[in-house]
Order: sequence, then C-alpha cells, then structure tokens
Amino acid sequence: MAKILAAVAWPYANGPRHIGHVSGFGVPSDVFSRYQRMVGNDVLMVSGTDEHGTAIQVQADKESLSPQATADKYHQVIAEDLRGLGLAYDLYTRTTTRNHCAVVQELFRSLHANGYVVAKTQLGAISPSTGRTLADRYIEGTCPLCGADGARGDQCDACGNQLDPIDLIKPHSRLDGEVPKFIETEHFFLDLPALSASLGSWLSTRQDWRPNVMNFSLQLLKDLKPRPITRDLDWGIPIPLDGWRDNPMKVIYVWFDAVIGYLSASVEWARRKGEPEAWRQWWQNPEARGYYFMGKDNITFHSVIWPGILLGANGQGDTGGTPSRLGVLDLPTEIVSSEFLTMSGSKFSTSRSKVIYVGDFLRDFGPDALRYYIAVAGPENQDSDFTWDEFVRRTNSELANEWGNLVNRSIAMAFKNNGSIPTPGTRLEIDETVLAQSRGAFGVVGDLLAKAKFKAAISEVMRLVQATNKYLSDTEPWKMKDDPGRRDTVLATALQVVSDANTMFTPFLPHASQKVYEALGGTGVWAAQPQMVTVCEEGNADYPVLMGDYSTQQARWQSIAIESGRPLNRPEPLFAKLDESLGETGPDWAQITTN
Repeated sequence: MAKILAAVAWPYANGPRHIGHVSGFGVPSDVFSRYQRMVGNDVLMVSGTDEHGTAIQVQADKESLSPQATADKYHQVIAEDLRGLGLAYDLYTRTTTRNHCAVVQELFRSLHANGYVVAKTQLGAISPSTGRTLADRYIEGTCPLCGADGARGDQCDACGNQLDPIDLIKPHSRLDGEVPKFIETEHFFLDLPALSASLGSWLSTRQDWRPNVMNFSLQLLKDLKPRPITRDLDWGIPIPLDGWRDNPMKVIYVWFDAVIGYLSASVEWARRKGEPEAWRQWWQNPEARGYYFMGKDNITFHSVIWPGILLGANGQGDTGGTPSRLGVLDLPTEIVSSEFLTMSGSKFSTSRSKVIYVGDFLRDFGPDALRYYIAVAGPENQDSDFTWDEFVRRTNSELANEWGNLVNRSIAMAFKNNGSIPTPGTRLEIDETVLAQSRGAFGVVGDLLAKAKFKAAISEVMRLVQATNKYLSDTEPWKMKDDPGRRDTVLATALQVVSDANTMFTPFLPHASQKVYEALGGTGVWAAQPQMVTVCEEGNADYPVLMGDYSTQQARWQSIAIESGRPLNRPEPLFAKLDESLGETGPDWAQITTN
C-alpha cells in the first residue's frame, strides 16, 4: 500500500470560487485521490483557504470588514462549495491557524540560517493616495520582455517570466488605476540563484511530468532571480527574527506562506487524528509519492519555488546547510497542472464579470454534471472554453441519454420482470464479448487515472457505456417474454456491466455512483463524502474544516460479481435532461450576452 500525498492548491479567501478555479485544482485532485483510495493506497489529500495578503485586505476594505472577518466569511463559503462538489479532503483547513504560523516560521528560520534567505533593499510600490503598499500582483502594465498587455508585477502569464513591478511599462494599480510611487524598502528574499544547481539536478530526474509543466519549469531555471518573501503589510505572518518580529508593517508574503500550507495542513491533520507524527509517513518516506494539483498560473510556485524552499530548508541547496527541526522533507513527485478554463474565449475573472460561481452551479445543476464536464471537456492539457451549449449537449446526450438511460432501462427491466438481479443461463458470444470489454476496461482506465489522464479515462468508460447500450439494442430483451431464460441472461449481463461502469465512474461521479449502487441493491456507503466539522485550536477561535472517513467506503477498483437474487430498487432518473434553450441563453445568474 503506497502513501500518496495529494497536495491541492489553496484558493484565496477574497470571495466565492468560480468553476474556472475548481477545474484546475478541485475536480482533478479529487478524481485522482478517489481512484488511489479505490486501488488500496493510503491517500492524504490536504489543502485549505489562503487567507493572508493584499487580496484579503482589499476585499475587507470593500466590505468594511476586518481582514480576519473577511477571511472567516469566505473560508466558510469556499469550504461549503467544495463540500458540495464532493472534494474528499482528509483536511481542508486555513492559513490563519497558529499551527500554520509555526510551520511557516520554522522553515523561514531554517532558510535564513542556511543562507538562502537574505535581506535586500528594493523599490516597493506605494499607493500615492492611501500610502499603503501595493502587492506585485495588484500592479499591471506591459511586459518588458514580450510586450503583452496585462502583465502583473510578479509574472507575465503570456510569456511566463518572473517580473518586478518597477520593470513594467506604464505600470498602474489594478485597484484604482493609479500610477504607483516606488520607494526604497528593506525585505527578505529567497535566494533562488543559490538554489539553481540543486533545482536543475532535481528537475532532471522528473521524467513523467506533463510537457507543459516541464518545459515551463526548465525555462524558468534559465533566469532565476532572488524573490521577495516579505512585504510592508499589517496582515500576515510575523517575521521570526530579532529586529523584525515586532514590526507590525513587515510580514511574510502570502505566496511563501501559502505553499508551506501543504506541510502545515499535514501536520494539523496528524494532530487532529491523535497521531502527531503520522504526517512524516507522507513527507519523509522514500516510497511515498506527492502529487500537486493547480492551474497553470501556479506552476512557478510549485515546480521551482516550493522545491527550492524545501531544498534550502533541508540543507540541500547549492551551498549546503542543516535541516530544519522538522527534518529532511520530500520534494514533489509530480506537478499536475491544468490550463485555463475560459468562457467565450475570456479567462474567468470576477473583476471583469466573466464568472460562474461554484455555489450557483451546484444549486441549479448539482455536483456531478460539473465534475463530468470538467473531466471530459476541461482544460487538462490546453485552454478549454466553457459554453452553456456544450454543457447542455454533454449533460443530455452523454449523462442522461447514454449513462442514465443504460442504468434506468437495464435495472427497470430486471425490477419489473424479476424484482431482483436475474440468474443468468448459458451465455452466448455476444454476452461474453461485452463482459470481456467491461473487465478489460479496469486496466485501461486505471492506467490512465494513475497518470492523471482524466479526459482519456472517462472517455473510455463512456465508450463501454455506449457499447452496452448497443448490446441491449441488439439483443432486445424487452421482446423476450416467451424466452425468460435468455432474457434473464441478457439482463444479468447488462447489470454486471452497469456495476462495473459505475465503479469506474465513481472517482468522477461519486454522488451518482452511490445512487446506482443503491439501485442495484447495495447498502451502506459506496463513495464517501467530506464533512464540515468545527474544530478548536488553543489560542485561536474555533473554525470549520473539511474532513472525512474514507477508509470504510465500499468502492474498490475491481469488477465485483453481482449477486443473483439480490433485490433491486426501482430506479429513478440519474440525470435530468436540461432544456435546450439553456444552451442559448444561460441561466438567469449567468446569462449569455452578445457583446
């Protein structure tokens, strides 16, 4: 049984999340984790809400709230949405915990002691009207390297290069359009050039990464620069050094703080489990594997910067050093990055009113229709455009007409004629062929899921569904009133394939798979769901987290022979067909516009 760490990107607590977010970090990580649990591996899936930094301060000002109240508000909203989507976290927590602060400060101290964090003076951006520091990501302009408009002060998404705000052509604040004022200020920097050789050696061992991730990461290595990890803000983790820790306007910057959350969440999970050292099985184990899930705009932080932090804290950078008090920590096995989900060609953006919120989507269409769309048509390897027309088409033709129809008509016929799973007689070649295809699909689909090839995997399952629908159309069991033995054989065969396909759909459609399992006469939990739990921490206010017990669920990655004579339940429609007009108009809360 392998130890699998599923480290899932941390969403900002500055508002509800939209479907573009969960297409990158949410659904892919859950499909992968559910599959790994089904094959018997020991999965630790962790993440949380990213609650520090300028983004939260800006939203707090808009709503006349404190940063903490803003973080509290949106942590609750985001966690509820992720629970509703069925993301099976072992722990979904937050960055405003004392535990997280302690882990971040420990790695900072270790990097500083090993010489990979250095103090430097730089030009920092200030809002002329408020006197408040402007974070790099809140400054936009023209990229000095590729000439793209809309480059941020920390990175140009068009060419992928790291930037400094002062380098932008015609820089301006995203908040109010002001031209920032640049003043000298002292900060700590992660000395990435002092880690470049060790990073390059490590990257050369990554053989199975997605090409887009590897190519981007190798490109970054060519021009590494020291990266600031502190900022002039009053909302963040204090700098744990003499002369700095008591300065209320100097804090550790949010990007450095957030990536360490994978480790701190693992530590918190172990403590809540009552086994404080259990996290080490996933972080200090040469047999463990760590998979990191995110959108492509986060590749920089996970394929270069986070490994750099780990190498430096381990004392494994170019100039050596001593491991932190946490010990030597494992680096990522693979970065599973998705591209962007767009809407009518535009990147989802709340600031540009191009947004479909997860909560609205779940309320009207449920979780599995969205999970299916993301898996089969999402931005796995290239940008993908979400359209209501395509969503309606796939829901109606694939989920309702193919999968839902197969489940309904096969179980309904057996329920009507037998009331239970029929006993098959002698099978013919046509029966054995579809059964062999079903059994063989487990290996094909499983191999694809293990390699995080979700689109290909779910397409293979749907191909089996289509073949089984054809099998029923060819055999026509509804015409076999005078040959009940043959009818029972056909229906038993179809129900076995339904059971197999339902197993293979489980990582993608966990809510629907539970319903199919019960319609086939199953009892108990087939696919476990996360739960919202309120927890406490000494010195901190109680807060909600997502947790779950997935060890007792019955879903296993194998063909399980259905039991003849097991009572069936009358099936209900698995997926409701959508009105075709929705594809032309969109729902009231996300209407299609022509401009």
